[in-house]
Amino acid sequence: MSTYRILLADDEEEVRKAIIRKIDWESLGFEVAGDADNGEEALEKIEQLKPDVVMTDIRMPYMDGLSLTARIRQKYPSIKVLIFSGYDDFEYAQQAIKLNVTEYILKPVNVEELTEILNRVRDSLDEEIEQRRNVRLLRESYQNSLPIIRELFLNDFVRGDIPDGEVTPKLEEYGVDILGARKWLAAVISVEPEEREEGQPLSLQQEQKLIPISVRQLVEDNLREYFRFTTFNSTGGITIIAAIDGRNTQTSFIDLLGDICKEIRRILEVTVTIGVGHSSQALEEIGRSYQSAIDALGYKAIVGAGGTIYINDMEPVSRGKLKLEEKDEAELEAQIKFGTSESIGETVRGLMARMDDAKVHASQCQVYQLSLVNCVTRLMQQYDMDLQQIFERDGGFARLMGNGQQREAFTLWLAQVACQMNESINQRRDSTTRQVIEEAKLYIQEHYPDPELSVEMICRQLHMSPAYFSTMFRKETGKTYVAYLTEVRLSKAVELLNETNDKTYVIARKVGYQEQNYFSYVFKKKYGVSPTKFRNV
Repeated sequence: MSTYRILLADDEEEVRKAIIRKIDWESLGFEVAGDADNGEEALEKIEQLKPDVVMTDIRMPYMDGLSLTARIRQKYPSIKVLIFSGYDDFEYAQQAIKLNVTEYILKPVNVEELTEILNRVRDSLDEEIEQRRNVRLLRESYQNSLPIIRELFLNDFVRGDIPDGEVTPKLEEYGVDILGARKWLAAVISVEPEEREEGQPLSLQQEQKLIPISVRQLVEDNLREYFRFTTFNSTGGITIIAAIDGRNTQTSFIDLLGDICKEIRRILEVTVTIGVGHSSQALEEIGRSYQSAIDALGYKAIVGAGGTIYINDMEPVSRGKLKLEEKDEAELEAQIKFGTSESIGETVRGLMARMDDAKVHASQCQVYQLSLVNCVTRLMQQYDMDLQQIFERDGGFARLMGNGQQREAFTLWLAQVACQMNESINQRRDSTTRQVIEEAKLYIQEHYPDPELSVEMICRQLHMSPAYFSTMFRKETGKTYVAYLTEVRLSKAVELLNETNDKTYVIARKVGYQEQNYFSYVFKKKYGVSPTKFRNV
């Protein structure tokens, strides 16, 4: 039996402690991950603790149980919510039903009743996970997957093999509802290999062909409510084409994909990485978005697996420079971007060795060498590198383009240039991240009075995905975005308390808090005293 994590939110500390103390959580298959005394704090702890179930009172300060439930449904749709209410009010029950609350419980509740409810919730969670893991059901789903002709069409579509005039009729014929959007976005899901321990019971790890089916089903279940999209299997992985229209945004799509990665890991015990490509203004050009999504997956070696990798976070936005489409050129580019000096050298030697195998005229060897130089040059242009500085090292490449006796020297020169570019790209990536975080901190310093300030607002300003920004912000500052913003606001509040005679509610609004009571709560939590007492000390 799985053990599920539960978070308890109630503004009465005695009630929380009594519930935690009186219930035999372990025997019911639960563990108490944490507790909170208001909805705002509960939201913060949900992000940190990742509970499976939230038990919340309906009446709490700063954010009530129904508002908390609405936020949970929006961002964490798989979490079960149990609402306690001391008010036998039909209107509350109606709102709870609309929010898909798992249980609506009237206070006072005794141990027997709550135990029975928790048993039902556990059974429901077990059933959901069992359905995802059930090999027999997944095998049936595998047999009944989308028609092969539709899969073939979508693969041809992202490869650019469908004439423009045939795209719309074919999409309508196959029932692919992505037409008529402002823009489109492709994402590719890579399922990471999992090692199975000896003696492990029958599971998805023993039925490798079923894992992509289960992942695809879960992705579709989570996206269906918010986006128009289509999914299919391609050579790159499980592929998504999403329509971005007036009802949603590119940022929210990437953010939701990040949540889906976490849910797949929790439910299926499988790690997935999702590469997200550049947006496309024309549906017929979706192939470019698809290819850049595959390119994004190549950065797993740098940022790690198990989340979303947005191509705009990793590479400069394309300014129309030529793309490398040949297999050999793509391999060299990939090594320069995120390879090691050893792998770069091996790749270069392998490419140069083909001239020996070909046994062609020297002029054709020179053309081959120039094509390698052109490949490197285009990548330099993409990253705005100093071509003169690199190409003039060791006397320049021109003197190496002579007869066959210079081939070894050319190989060494090309490997050295590629390694130098690799080092420069890595340094620039680190520098860019630090610069972006500094811009974010400056933006927070300038906009902290805005009560609506959020990660999404900052990411729109910086053209980054929220998930990547949050990870990099914490890595660079050692703090979460919320903790940093709170520190800025409270520091400014202390300054205003010391230097002005403003009322507490005025200071609260000046530093971004709409509710004076919540401002006092956060202030006291950090400094140990209320703002008023702080001023009088």
